Amino acid sequence: METKGIKQEYKQRIVDTGNKMVSLGLTVGTWGNVSVRDPETDLIYIKPSGMPYHEITADDVVVMNSKMEIVEGHRKPSIEFHFHIAIMNARKDVNAIIHTHPIYSSAFSVTRQDIPGISEDFVQIVGDKVTNCKYSLPGTPELAVNVVEGLGDRNAVMIPNHGTVCVGSDIEGALKICHVVEKSAHIYILAKILGTPEVISDSDMDAMQFFARNYYGQGK
Repeated sequence: METKGIKQEYKQRIVDTGNKMVSLGLTVGTWGNVSVRDPETDLIYIKPSGMPYHEITADDVVVMNSKMEIVEGHRKPSIEFHFHIAIMNARKDVNAIIHTHPIYSSAFSVTRQDIPGISEDFVQIVGDKVTNCKYSLPGTPELAVNVVEGLGDRNAVMIPNHGTVCVGSDIEGALKICHVVEKSAHIYILAKILGTPEVISDSDMDAMQFFARNYYGQGK
């Protein structure tokens, strides 16, 4: 198939982000996956299936299109390519997706509990909470439907008994979401041991999200 417009730098982002996931303890072995979309070409770069992160090179990264067709690559794509591409088709603001197998948010996924909005950074960039989507077997089109529905307009969703999916406008933003979701899950578990956690009010969440969208950072 046509390979015009494929960029080596996007392949390298998949390699580098996968290694960061492992070094930060967000996954182990070959589990989890990463994808990034080039907004100029709409091509999607995704981790190859079943390969240890430290062995993956840019040449192993698979390039796909929005129809879930392989455009370039000699490897099989991650088995979760269905939900990666389904999310990007549903959310044009999303150009990067990181699926982790972390410890603390996974504790919420196996108990089917939400991670509530207990910290300011969480509500600013993730949403009011992170919920669990409906369960389906890994790698199935049914799981893709459930993940898209469970994610909605938030930037993270948990897959029951499986892991966490975080999205962003770019790979750095998606990785930041991973950090904040896992940190908030950890804090909430510790806070429950100490006492009763206080969730941020809806009005304060709205105010912080508005500020983060329109005023936080340089050039706003």
